Amino acid sequence: MVGTMAMQLPFIRASRMARTSPHLVGEPCADDEVLLDAPDARLSPALVAAARGEHGPAATLLFATRASAEWERRDRYVTRLAAFAHSRPEWLDAWLAIAPQDPDALLVGAQLAVDRAWRSPARAELLREVSPLITAAARSDQRDPVPWRLALDHARGAQAGHTYFEELWAAAVRRAPHHYGCHVAALRYLATYWHGSHHECFDFADRAAQDAPADALVQSLPLRAAFGYLTDRCGPEVPRERLDAAADRAIALSPLLPAADPWPARMRNLLIFVLARLERWPDAAEQLRMNGPYATSFPWDRVSDDPLGHFLRVREDVLAGAAGAAVSRSGHPRSERGGRVRPGDH
Repeated sequence: MVGTMAMQLPFIRASRMARTSPHLVGEPCADDEVLLDAPDARLSPALVAAARGEHGPAATLLFATRASAEWERRDRYVTRLAAFAHSRPEWLDAWLAIAPQDPDALLVGAQLAVDRAWRSPARAELLREVSPLITAAARSDQRDPVPWRLALDHARGAQAGHTYFEELWAAAVRRAPHHYGCHVAALRYLATYWHGSHHECFDFADRAAQDAPADALVQSLPLRAAFGYLTDRCGPEVPRERLDAAADRAIALSPLLPAADPWPARMRNLLIFVLARLERWPDAAEQLRMNGPYATSFPWDRVSDDPLGHFLRVREDVLAGAAGAAVSRSGHPRSERGGRVRPGDH
């Protein structure tokens, strides 16, 4: 099985696939033990089967998430499966041919269509053409908020007006008031709509986090707003206290999620990014410890063509900064390994 995945999942380095057992939380792992975008134990078999052209495990996985209303995981799995189908679409084509009304197949197909449109210079026009796919996915299961997250992303790319976006947002939150994916989509739309006015984005993110359960991923939405501000470098200055408060809220969330696990790794990678930019070295080092061996392309791919290499360089900075802070409180030279967010952030 390990050999099959090493050959068929090119987005994970083959030399690193052998270390798939749970990693103990403790000392930082070696560079060659770090896994980039590692799938969790539920997604991995679906990707391996898709690489063989088989859609059954993906269908089973997504049906299970829909039946048990695991909307956060469903959103993540749909995104990853669609990304895989971008270069290996045979399994998805076969699935849609066999079950053209299947809500799960429709959703992956709609996500793939939106992703392809985003990569085109004619983005707005192509996105309008895929609207019927999103509508079909939304109608196939009225409970599911994930098609509405996709609709919110679609509206941003198609440059939809604010009134239409608010209608989509109302439909999304009726289905899942605290769904993280929908909130991120809304935040990104608002960042575009209010370009250069990060205070409004922080206000939206703070309100959402305050209303959400303590263990909900939406608790990290202010962290996403902080990331946008730190990488955008435009608009009025946001007070340092607000950036620290966003990081502190995510730090409080982190222990409520599994340690050294692929599922919360994306949130922890984002938290490490922000903490490093704020030069909070001991806090960043603690998140590295809790994160284990898992690197994720986001956020590092927004500032580098080599996300894994960038993660490893920042990790080195963090560990050095934390070691220095343990000896002296005089500070550490500012890391310049952040950078501007890439245009067309999607």
